[in-house]
Amino acid sequence: MPELVIDPALLPKDGRFGCGPSRTRAEQLANFVSEGAALMGTSHRQAPIKDMVGEIRQGLLDLFRAPEGYEVILGNGGSTAFWDAAAFSLAKRKAQALVHGEFGSKFASSLSAPWLESPTVVKADPGSRAELYLEPGVDLYVYPHNETSTGVIAPVVRVVGADDALMLTDATSAAGGVDFDLAQTDVYYFAPQKNFASDGGLWIAIASPKAIARIEEIAASDRYIPEFLSLKVALDNSRLNQTLNTPAIATLFLLNDQIKWMNSQGGLSWAAARTKESSDLLYNWADNHKLAKPFVSNPDHRSQVVVTIDFDESVDAAKIAKILRANGVVDTDPYRKLGRNQLRVATFVATEPSDVRALISCIDFVLEHM
Repeated sequence: MPELVIDPALLPKDGRFGCGPSRTRAEQLANFVSEGAALMGTSHRQAPIKDMVGEIRQGLLDLFRAPEGYEVILGNGGSTAFWDAAAFSLAKRKAQALVHGEFGSKFASSLSAPWLESPTVVKADPGSRAELYLEPGVDLYVYPHNETSTGVIAPVVRVVGADDALMLTDATSAAGGVDFDLAQTDVYYFAPQKNFASDGGLWIAIASPKAIARIEEIAASDRYIPEFLSLKVALDNSRLNQTLNTPAIATLFLLNDQIKWMNSQGGLSWAAARTKESSDLLYNWADNHKLAKPFVSNPDHRSQVVVTIDFDESVDAAKIAKILRANGVVDTDPYRKLGRNQLRVATFVATEPSDVRALISCIDFVLEHM
């Protein structure tokens, strides 16, 4: 029995607000039972799995309004696998990395490989962001579109004058929930367990012609590249609508179902409006509450898919999260390494804004009664 029972009338219909994996829509799961289950146990090198991968690739090009020549590449493993693949297959000499949280920091570390010069790290304090800048000798500029650990968002924009360099955008928690111009980056990569409401074990990268040329150039050089981390191998397999190793069929099905749903609703602009509506509800509540405030103080830096809210020292945010969990409202805990007295709430596309309103009512109830 919870130490504090929240009025059932206040509870959201779906109490999952975690930042990864995210909630999966009930309709997705129903579609998997009725259609996807029959695909389990079939070869990923035969139809209909290859047809489904083809649908995913085309659906993503449509969703992101991809310029001519951009291609969708899929690979086994999550975003962390792609970080290492980028070090082998995209970085030539030296990278510059924008870091404003845990995930940007991890990617920067991956670009410290022995065959590369040490990357320039442009670091900002958690809860804020800095900017990349033109630097001689840099051939790769990397940054997170959305920092999942802190709730900071960065614009997708090229470094002026860096015409010979590639722009890499780590988009795992932003992809599909934030509108942007794909032409402003060369590789926009993500895993599908956030806005795409699927599961892990897969990375997806949308690559420009310039990035594809870099992949092929490095693959033709004498650099040693493990097959699993070769983006050339991933590219060749993707053009055949498959992955190097056996993928998780359920992950592909749920991803494809979500892409089709998002495109049918109005595409990326619709999805971005939906996540903004949900996140604005939380930010406006925190801005107007005497015991809470947004962790990210600059409104221009605030994510619309991951909301972090600090609480006054008189309030135990961990206790709020514990009470919420006991009442079926789960995964509102802050990022473990940040160590702040806060709640972190995902407002991904699958989250109904009405559930965010209900979450706020639940938090108010707990603050009043705990």
